[in-house]
Amino acid sequence: MTTELALLAWAVVLGLVHVMATGHFTTRQHGLAYNMGPRDEQKPLTGVGARVQRAFANYMQTFPFFAAAVLAAHAAGRHGWLTVVGAHLYFWARVAYVPLYAAGVPVVRTAAFGASALGIVMILAALT
Repeated sequence: MTTELALLAWAVVLGLVHVMATGHFTTRQHGLAYNMGPRDEQKPLTGVGARVQRAFANYMQTFPFFAAAVLAAHAAGRHGWLTVVGAHLYFWARVAYVPLYAAGVPVVRTAAFGASALGIVMILAALT
């Protein structure tokens, strides 16, 4: 397995961590009965829980692009420093993004997002 595919697999794990963290804060704020129920009545999260939920939403906006870029590079047989560094940059920036967003750190969090986007661009650049 290439480094890029391994990081894609770890990015899936990170997505699951996002799901579990969001579920944890939903249960913590609204109770187990609400979280296990149909949630017909939407109750917004607040504070750290809301930030964790927004971080997950942001992750879900970038992950498909990362996955597509990694899979395209793999299918094209394009592996090199651009794809490896790009995949590492995306993954580790997204790992850093979660606690930065949860803590409400404004500027560094945006830099982490930018670094993850740059990682995707690097992988795409290897396709040209």
